[in-house]
Amino acid sequence: MLAGIGALAWALLSGELPGGWPALAGALGGSDDYAAVVVRELRLPRALAAYAGGAMLAVAGALMQILLRNPLADPYVLGVSGGAAVGALGALTLGLGGLAMDASAFCGALAAMLLVFGLARGDGTWTQTRLLLTGVIVAAGCGAAVTLMLALATDTRVHSMLFWLMGDASAARNPWPALLVLAAALAACMPLARDLNVLARGELGARALGVPVDRLRHGVFVLASALTAVAVTLIGTVGFVGLVVPHLVRLAIGNDQRLLLPAAALAGGALLVAADTAARLVLSPLQLPVGVLTALIGVPVFLFLLARQFR
Repeated sequence: MLAGIGALAWALLSGELPGGWPALAGALGGSDDYAAVVVRELRLPRALAAYAGGAMLAVAGALMQILLRNPLADPYVLGVSGGAAVGALGALTLGLGGLAMDASAFCGALAAMLLVFGLARGDGTWTQTRLLLTGVIVAAGCGAAVTLMLALATDTRVHSMLFWLMGDASAARNPWPALLVLAAALAACMPLARDLNVLARGELGARALGVPVDRLRHGVFVLASALTAVAVTLIGTVGFVGLVVPHLVRLAIGNDQRLLLPAAALAGGALLVAADTAARLVLSPLQLPVGVLTALIGVPVFLFLLARQFR
């Protein structure tokens, strides 16, 4: 919680525009001062969008890791973010927006997830190697589809689409629906926390204890896909948040999903706000895509976990 508040304060107060705490107070108080307007109309929506996107990706990653009992599971690594990007970009190319784009991204994410799990579980079981290879293949296919749509798009839209695909919270103007989706998802997860704890210890044991494994798995599929889709439409394709954050939170507080899921949301939001602020400041006045910084953090962690899995 404190990390999230600190990250939000840094995002709102940092930058070339003077004003500091008075500008923040004026923004919250409805002042028409220039610095207060910049904080209220530009920095606050961007920071809240980054927070919502990071929290949703972290929760989606935690759910997928529970479902697969695999710390390498992540919406980006398994191609789910790529599927959502294909759906969202397809809707944008057709001139659709709003709920239509969200629905298209959700369908793309769910299709990618079902494709990965279906192919990886061809004989009724999956292995770590098969799951990762299937995710890489599906992600590559989604990347090819995205490249094709970018090539067919008009010149004036290509740059904005490309920057958005690499992770961009600056275009978000209304993050409140995404925050409501996040709150609803966490509220839906809490009654399932006990069953998720049992499932995390093994499918056979969960079935023996009366956990409705198939129904729970389907619900997790849909919930993780929805969170990924909303995050992608809000901030673009940001990788490795769903991998790094649940792993670090698990090391800090353990595997109890009643604590892990809300803690992952708080930590994921704080991480992405901090990364987005750093991306805005490190080469100012130029801005880096936030996905670049999350990849620089996530790739070493992924390689470490991968090496530990195959020891």
